[in-house]
Amino acid sequence: MEFEPKAIVFACNWCSYAGADLAGVSRMQYPTNTRVIRTMCSGRFDPEFVFEAFEKGIDGVLICGCHPGDCHYIEGNLKAEKKVNMTKELLHAVGMDPRRFRLEWVSASEGSKFASLIKEFVDTLKELGPSPLKKDGKGGKSGKDGGSSKQDMDLSRGESLEEEQKIGGD
Repeated sequence: MEFEPKAIVFACNWCSYAGADLAGVSRMQYPTNTRVIRTMCSGRFDPEFVFEAFEKGIDGVLICGCHPGDCHYIEGNLKAEKKVNMTKELLHAVGMDPRRFRLEWVSASEGSKFASLIKEFVDTLKELGPSPLKKDGKGGKSGKDGGSSKQDMDLSRGESLEEEQKIGGD
């Protein structure tokens, strides 16, 4: 059985998420093993989200934002670029291939670019194999049956469910 990587895309609400939406409504074909998480701005991503995603079994993380000069928050995409560069240095320090984490500019009208970007990213991840940062070390999920465990991360909020239970008192 061929390895099917899991990828997360953090997409800014104003450009990249709209580009992903255009790819979808236009029925453009791209791999389905990618999950898109809408953020208000690409500059909103936190490097901790990236490390936790890799630890929880994600094989690649893609940050998509507005083209430079088109950010709705003036310089949010430039802040994202700085954070991405810093995060890449940290990933390199722990032995992670830099091709697993990328920053790309995708506008609302670039649905075909989004679709081809996802396909190319997933193909690269297939070449690289499972993330070396996965906790179980086997290239699979940590749960007994390979499915979700209680400690899987809710990436849309950037919290682990375990932390949420501590906070909520359940």
